[in-house]
Amino acid sequence: MATQQRLSDAIKEDHQEMYEYHDYYKKSAGDLDAQARWARQLTWEIARHAVGEEIIVYPLMEKHLGAEGLKLTTHDREEHQHVKEMLSNLESLTPGTNEYDKIIDRMMASLHHHNDDEEVKDLPLLEPHLGEDGSKHAASQFSLTKKFVPTRAHPDAPNRPPFETLAGFLIAPIDKLQDAFAKFPTEEMKEATKS
Repeated sequence: MATQQRLSDAIKEDHQEMYEYHDYYKKSAGDLDAQARWARQLTWEIARHAVGEEIIVYPLMEKHLGAEGLKLTTHDREEHQHVKEMLSNLESLTPGTNEYDKIIDRMMASLHHHNDDEEVKDLPLLEPHLGEDGSKHAASQFSLTKKFVPTRAHPDAPNRPPFETLAGFLIAPIDKLQDAFAKFPTEEMKEATKS
């Protein structure tokens, strides 16, 4: 039986997946179908990750870190909003085009900065307040929450619980219906891209 992850590890793992999906998107240049699939996988992961943090991680930071936590999460939410707006813009563009590539590269640069801040500053401040069991519980809640949240960017939706949670539960079924008709990378594509 595998040991349950700490919150920092779960967040870092998600960040790494984002980077990998972006790399796969770039490696697929010239294959528009593959790029569209990797772009969908990337935006799907970013959307779920952002809302999961906003519902689970940021309230913990505000609770345990007081005024500093509120300052950090206000900044983090602003950065998430910027990313959500870029994701929303990407929805109307075609993967593999110059315009799409410019936005996705700009978004990933923004995410690298944001993710580094979380990994180097935010989470190391939070983890001692959670303790080992609290961190593992938060990681479990984060992973579970990602299963029920929207899978596409909704920059006009609230970004603070409880309104974000309610909006997410109302929007998520529509996103999941759209996902049912969207193309994602196949297992063969994932294996071929890794080698």
